Amino acid sequence: MKSIFGTFYLVLAFGLFLHNIPVLADYEDGVEAAFAGDFDTAYKEFTIAAQEGLSLAQYNLGILYFTGQGVEQNYEEAFKWTKEAAEQGHLNAQFNLGSLYLDGQGIQTNVSEGINWVTLAAKSGHANSAYALAKIYQEGNFVDLDLVQAHAWAAQSESNKHPEASLLKEEIEQDLSSDEIRQARRIFAAWQIE
Repeated sequence: MKSIFGTFYLVLAFGLFLHNIPVLADYEDGVEAAFAGDFDTAYKEFTIAAQEGLSLAQYNLGILYFTGQGVEQNYEEAFKWTKEAAEQGHLNAQFNLGSLYLDGQGIQTNVSEGINWVTLAAKSGHANSAYALAKIYQEGNFVDLDLVQAHAWAAQSESNKHPEASLLKEEIEQDLSSDEIRQARRIFAAWQIE
């Protein structure tokens, strides 16, 4: 019985792969066009692949709408496509979606949603998200100033190889007591085992 189900799933997986070949081809055509500076073609190709549900294409289409390359700048469309990609787990899209919520671009400002999306990306290994959260908590932007949280996020960013995280963490440490540093380290350690 196992071999029948195994064969079924193998055939199903192969069928899904074959189904996605045209979508991937459209996406690749869009990437090549973008690198060549042909954003009109990139827009057309990304749109085809994005409508088929490819998160990479949705993310890139969101970028085109945000920047106005190949299409008229439209923050609402940027938000729509960025959200589509973020909901599929695209880390850069999750970070960008959080930023759109925080800045109120394409959507009404929603600090809670913005912090949630940036946090999701940060806890999934997105170094820029963790760094952004460290700065947000360090400066008290959008949230109450919390240097313990700032330190923990700087450590998270550092563990994900953000080039400026170590300096930020050291800067934050100058304003923390030994007990607060230990508390921040415990928070960071807890995130590592979640």
